[in-house]
Amino acid sequence: MSNSFVTAAALLTNAVGLHARPSVKLTQLAKSFAARVEVALAPEGPWVDAKSPVKIMRVKASKGATLHFRAAGTDAPAAIVSLVSLVKGRFGEEDEPSLEEAARG
Repeated sequence: MSNSFVTAAALLTNAVGLHARPSVKLTQLAKSFAARVEVALAPEGPWVDAKSPVKIMRVKASKGATLHFRAAGTDAPAAIVSLVSLVKGRFGEEDEPSLEEAARG
């Protein structure tokens, strides 16, 4: 396999960041592609296997962090587009209102 990577990044905007449920969704999506897929909190790494739930949980990315993705393989572009869409779509989760917002309304 070539070391030619497709790369992209996405900002975590869901309230609790990359906790258990989003981690599982991310790894399940990554596993649906043949490409080698990795994630990091910085463009230079360290990179972790996006198909490993344990490794993704160890990333401990909180709201406001940027997830950097890279993938190599025949379906790498599709993998990157899908993963960025998942993050930008807040993993399909609706954020809970803050206590202040709940009190107001």
